[in-house]
Amino acid sequence: MVQVQLYDTTLRDGSQREGISFSVEDKLKIARKLAELGIHFIEGGWHGANPKDTEFFIKAQNLNLTNSVLVAFGSTKHPESKVEEDANLQALVNANTRVVTIVGKSWDLHVTQVLETTLANNLEMIAESIGYLKAKGLTVFFDAEHFFDGYKGNAEYALEVVKTAAKAGADCVVLCDTNGGSLPHQVASAIEAVRQKVTVPLGIHAHNDAELAVANSLIAVQTGVTQVQGTINGYGERCGNANLCSIIPNLKLKLGINCLSDEQLTRLNEVSHYVAEIANLIPDNHLPYVGMSAFTHKAGLHVSGLLKWEESYHHVNPELVGNHPKVVVSELSGKGNILYKAKERGLTLSVDKKQIQQILEQVKLLESKGFQYEGAEASFELLLRRAQSNYQPPFELIDFMVVVERHRRPSRDQSQEELLAEATVKVKVADQVMHTAAEGNGPVNALDQALRKALLLSYPNLAAVKLIDYKVRILEESLGTASQVRVLIESTDGQEQWRTVGSSTNIIDASWLALADSLEYWLLKQAEKERKAY
Repeated sequence: MVQVQLYDTTLRDGSQREGISFSVEDKLKIARKLAELGIHFIEGGWHGANPKDTEFFIKAQNLNLTNSVLVAFGSTKHPESKVEEDANLQALVNANTRVVTIVGKSWDLHVTQVLETTLANNLEMIAESIGYLKAKGLTVFFDAEHFFDGYKGNAEYALEVVKTAAKAGADCVVLCDTNGGSLPHQVASAIEAVRQKVTVPLGIHAHNDAELAVANSLIAVQTGVTQVQGTINGYGERCGNANLCSIIPNLKLKLGINCLSDEQLTRLNEVSHYVAEIANLIPDNHLPYVGMSAFTHKAGLHVSGLLKWEESYHHVNPELVGNHPKVVVSELSGKGNILYKAKERGLTLSVDKKQIQQILEQVKLLESKGFQYEGAEASFELLLRRAQSNYQPPFELIDFMVVVERHRRPSRDQSQEELLAEATVKVKVADQVMHTAAEGNGPVNALDQALRKALLLSYPNLAAVKLIDYKVRILEESLGTASQVRVLIESTDGQEQWRTVGSSTNIIDASWLALADSLEYWLLKQAEKERKAY
């Protein structure tokens, strides 16, 4: 069976993405997580290039990376220096890793125009640098930078670079598509040419500028490459690097290459989101395999098929990569979506097909009015519950009024006008009508305070519920201030989070609908927990 080594460069190449700046502690945390996943080689950074990377390699000596190997990155020696005096090579040795990766030029134009030396001198630099590091007892990987562009422009020289590195003792020569513009058939053709010249193990390092980094990595493996370099979530400069979160499951589940154990593969989704969180980036929900939407279904036809046969619209079992299937409800839904979501949320619909159709029509009608249940599943669950003939809401709205005034009373700073928002709410709990008023720093906050004030007398535990996100979207921009708006509210009780939605041409009304749903949903869940406890 083909053996493929996974080489992660998130801590170096991945950190070159705009907006990412890993601290030393961030890098140590990610390295541990990559080791848990089972990555064979973890590139820590360019030792000596900056204080942060230097500190990382010092602290990384205490990391327990199990079967993973930490790698230090650098380049071949300077054109004018001697290997034993070259600062970069000395920094690599001082990184105290048993594996190092050095990058060297393989595109003739880069040698003459960027490195500003001769083609012959570049070959000497490669040979001397690898030879020096090998003499220090290190395992050396050689990154042939811009190899595929170099092969297109001067195949003879690009191949000579690979042969030189192999002859000098490189343990693996990694062919780099540094500009990310190569096509899969070009990658395969170049690798076949290399394999005719050398027997040294080959690697692939692809960038995603033509959105082919994953495809190029996979065809490289099929052409004989045994080391694949990439980053978690495809992070990297410009358009990013080859995404290991796609490459790994494709290798294991599609090509049958056992690069990770089954148990390690189930951690892929977790690692993807962990690294995104450390990088302070919003996870891309639409990433293959690990995105929250990777196995999400919206079309009624798809959901109907899933109910009959789970594999009908999944190319792999989501659980294999630590993900799970998801169905959303929208105007594109069918009856199957309703039944699937009810089952998913533990609800048994005591309705016939005609009533399910009525629920579906209600969803479509509400979505035409601006509601959207894809990101507000708490509101959708309430819609299902309210369709039951025996449903008893924990409270009912009778009416509310919100007043916003300016100059009602002087502010401390006389140069600033003060805005006062006051809400009056009348709700019914059981047989008791609660009539309360409250002020807030805005109309929605005042409404929230008044509603809570009315309900806390009957439901004191409601004080645990907090609003943590509030989003407003204008749906018909051409209508200006008369536009339909959608309000999405996210709430928490400190343990769980849920989202609710409201829509109206009146932003206060839309906010009320979302706010009332949020509190009603929590009260229902609490009542269920109490019943189960007894």
